Formats: sequence, C-alpha cells, structure tokens
Amino acid sequence: MDQSSKYSINTLCVQGGYAPGNGEPRQIPIVQSTTFKYDSSDDMGKLFDLQASGYFYSRLQNPTCDTVAAKITELEGGTAGMLTGSGQAANFFALFNICNAGDHIVSSSSIYGGTFNLISVTMAKMGITATFVSPDCTEEELNAAFQPNTKAVFGETIANPALTVLDIEKFANAAHAHGVPLIVDNTFATPVNCRPIEWGADIVTHSTTKYMDGHGATLGGAIVDGGKFDWMAHADKFPGLCTPDDSYHGITYAEHFGKEGAFITKATAQLMRDFGCVQSPINAYMLNLGLESLHVRMARHCENGQAVAEFLASHPKIAYVNYCGLPGDKYHAVAEKYLPNGSCGVVSFGVKGGREAAAAFMGHLKIAAIETHVADARTCCLHPASSTHRQMNDEQLIAAGVQPDLVRMSCGLEDKNDLIHDIAQALDQI
Repeated sequence: MDQSSKYSINTLCVQGGYAPGNGEPRQIPIVQSTTFKYDSSDDMGKLFDLQASGYFYSRLQNPTCDTVAAKITELEGGTAGMLTGSGQAANFFALFNICNAGDHIVSSSSIYGGTFNLISVTMAKMGITATFVSPDCTEEELNAAFQPNTKAVFGETIANPALTVLDIEKFANAAHAHGVPLIVDNTFATPVNCRPIEWGADIVTHSTTKYMDGHGATLGGAIVDGGKFDWMAHADKFPGLCTPDDSYHGITYAEHFGKEGAFITKATAQLMRDFGCVQSPINAYMLNLGLESLHVRMARHCENGQAVAEFLASHPKIAYVNYCGLPGDKYHAVAEKYLPNGSCGVVSFGVKGGREAAAAFMGHLKIAAIETHVADARTCCLHPASSTHRQMNDEQLIAAGVQPDLVRMSCGLEDKNDLIHDIAQALDQI
C-alpha cells in the first residue's frame, strides 16, 4: 500500500501489503503453484544468485505468502518479513539465523512451554546454549546473563500462559549494550496493541495461528525485521550475515541487502531453502482474511478478557487471577506503558483446590471448550501443567510463571455476559 506510514493500523489491517493495479484482482490471488516458468536459464540463474527478485520454487518464496508477509511487516513497522509454517518455525528461524553451534542465547524464562523446550532442549542438542532470566530481573541480573558468545536476546510481549508483560526497553537496552539484537514474540499482543520495534526490539515473531488468523483455521508463523540493527558494526559476532556465503557465489548479506533486508533474505535463502518450513499459499490467503478484521476483533477480545478477569477476581473460589488489565496485577504498570489500549483476551487463574478442582471446573464449562489452542474466535481453556507445559518440572513451571493449579482461558468473541454466566455455573458445581 503506497505511503502506508500515513495510515492507521486499522486501515493497514484491511489494505496493507497489497495495492492492485487497473483491472487486477481486488482480493489477493492464491498462487497455488510449486514452480514458475522462465524464458531462459540466464533469467533463472539470476534468481539463484540473488541478483534479481522473483520466484522459482515455492519452498523458498511464493507471491501469495509474500503479499501477506508484506502486510504483517507494515503492521509491525518493519522493513522486511517472511511467513513460516508455524510460530515455532518462526522462532527457530529467527534465532538460528544468527546462532551457530557454540553460541549462546539470553531468554526470558516466562515464555511458551514449546518455545522453552525449543531453546533449552532442541537447540542445546545443536550446540546452542541458553541462560533464562526472570522477566522481572534487575538490569544488573540481566547484564550478568550475557556471555562473550551471546548472539541474541529473546522474550514474549505477553507470555503464554503466565501473562507476564515484558519490559521491552529494559531488554532491548541490555541486548544493544552487548551488541546483539532483541527478538520479541508478539503473538498475544499483536501489532494492534503493541509494536515492539517502536520500543527497541529488532526482530518480531508471531504465531499467526493465533489472533492473526483468529478462527482456528490455519497454522502459520511470521518473522519481521525492524531493519535497524547494524550487523556490520558487530561483524565478528554475525559471520553468517557479514561474511561471504559460498552457496550463493560469495554474496555478503549485510553488505548487499543492508540493515533493512539482510536478515530476512538470509533466513529465506538459507533456512527456508534447507528446512522448508513453508506456509502454503491457501493458508496465507486465509490468514489474510483474518488480518482484515484483526483490529476489530482485538478490541472485543480485550473487552471480554477484562470483564472475565474482573469477575474472577471477586469470586471466592478463585485463588488468584493473572491479567495485566486489573489495577492490582503485578504487570499493570508496565502494561500501561506498552499496552495502553488493551493486552489480549487470555486470562489465567487458579481454582482453589488445586489440580483436581481446576480439572473439575473445566469439565463443567459449556461455552468454553478444552483445547490445545488459544486466541481464537471461540472461547477455550487449558490446564498447561498437564498439557503444553508437561515437559517442565515444578521448579521450571514456577520460573515460567505457571502454577500447577493454573487455568488458561482464552476469551473469544461471544457475549461477555454469557461467558461470565458459564464460568459462574461451572464454579458453583465444584
């Protein structure tokens, strides 16, 4: 969309990333093709050498996916973006794009259990170690976590499911002081409610499966580069970006594509080429349908989340409620800074009586379904300690902000009074 900086995020949700010309489709086309035809080998060769832009194989890039990535990039205020097959693939790509065997990551401990497992177990097997710090750590504690081989800092704007709110500026300042980028997973807040790049983050990731799709229909992920981190200023730390890539005739990404395009170009040319974690064109098309109403839906999700949190906070059978919209919440002040228009529709809380009471409560719900999902048009709930976070021991659960009795409820788009009535009747039966 031309001159997109003039437009609000509401308009970008609807029209960002795609500006059809005269007689062209009003809705983005679905280019459901694996391959693309060229008139000569020289034409295709320029693509393989990264000397020309275009498409030759949908494992690397596809026009439909790139159009939707461009919209998400505009929404986040970045300079380049790409889609992946899932949010986990996006986080892996964002980290592995700059980390090699022998490198180190500093990460907030309060992150999604699957991402914790990715960093602490799977990437450790690849020779990449990590130090996890509390999102509430002091600047001194945060700086102490860095090592000479640290290559990235990672955190979530609103952690899943603990709902801690990251002090983005604190983590960004520490990352930059040590010459590394801050990567922020912005899935729960979405760019409607927070744009981490504006607060100092360098790379933003998303599980587009969640609010961006919003209807539980399509798996996907996205990576957006803020285009501000100077890779060449720290060339010794990032040889993959700052030294020639022999697999592309010696091209140096940071020199050839600059701060604005180097990161995403490398992630596409190397990681998508070799790992193939693609998002299909039809999934990207459906994702775009969700994006068109994201700004409208987030307001309702937040309205419902706030109403449910307030009801739960006053109920005698509830032990605690985590929701930064509550004035007494630990993260209320930091949320007012980063999330002044609302956070998300996810509320986490403890049911008095522990694990058994939490399970009984969920069993009596009629509107809210028990699902391994979140951030959907339909209300759903989950007991993380026995599902998404079951690989963690009690100490790790507590460090991640997940108590054994914690219930995560994702408030959908239903009427808030119906949701409250459903919760009340379920609590009455335990």
